[in-house]
Amino acid sequence: MSNSNQIDMTSFRHLYPFESHFMDRNGLNYHYLDEGSGDPIIMLHGNPTWSFYYRSLIKGLSPYYRTIVPDHIGCGLSDKPGIDKYDYRYLSRVEDLEALIDHLNIKNNITLVLHDWGGMIGLAFALRNPEKVARLVITNTTGFFSPGGKGLPFRLWLIRHVSPFATLGVLGFNLFSKAAIYMCPYKPLPKDVKKGLTAPYNSWKNRIATLKFVQDIPIKITDPSYSLGQYVDNNLHKLSDIPKLILWGKHDFVFSISFLNEWRLRFPNAETHLFQDAGHYLFEDVPQKILTLVKNFLIKYPV
Repeated sequence: MSNSNQIDMTSFRHLYPFESHFMDRNGLNYHYLDEGSGDPIIMLHGNPTWSFYYRSLIKGLSPYYRTIVPDHIGCGLSDKPGIDKYDYRYLSRVEDLEALIDHLNIKNNITLVLHDWGGMIGLAFALRNPEKVARLVITNTTGFFSPGGKGLPFRLWLIRHVSPFATLGVLGFNLFSKAAIYMCPYKPLPKDVKKGLTAPYNSWKNRIATLKFVQDIPIKITDPSYSLGQYVDNNLHKLSDIPKLILWGKHDFVFSISFLNEWRLRFPNAETHLFQDAGHYLFEDVPQKILTLVKNFLIKYPV
């Protein structure tokens, strides 16, 4: 295991009592959790979170289902290579996920739980492997370009376009991960949760993914990941027959209500819940409410 996985977990290990698993992915350690047995539920995190973000759902579902939660390369307990060893592109994220699911020999009946960047990654996987996906849980994410041509929030625009700010602020001072623990939840986080969310991004080198995820957001046609984003946007309707649960934190400065409204337009038959007391990190704000709704959804739509 490389040094990028060595983080101090003593302050939050009680919140994250899971056994780590690693897959060799082109010479890199790709970390994932694999708790419980039964129908597979695969949870995909965004930026700058990691598998720690799904801890309450893992604990609540693993007695009944097989819960699998990877850390994207550069995140969590996965390796954090330089760009000479990994390109940090959207397509690579999808291919990593496909490789993991092949490695685990999972053929069908997958429920995907999606948040932030995990939405775009998981939806691309679902469109490329429709026979494997049985249910979707969609939470504060997107599978389409910004509704109404809405641009990036100013903070993300700065990271994406102002190189000195991005390099010094994100890589040097960890501003993206640290700001997120205050801006993304609606309610103040306990100290141990803050430490858990930010722990993997403990050095300049280990923060590369938090920067590259922002830089890879597909916005214009010349962006490297635009074509895959367009493919997902144009083909989402092919997932119409899959049962969906949409859970949304109202106070999200990135994925605003306009995104939720677009989801409702795309999938009017989806079961939808809007939380007035949650933000972008809705799994931190209302974990028990989410667990109850997800459990009921899984029972309502058996595979």
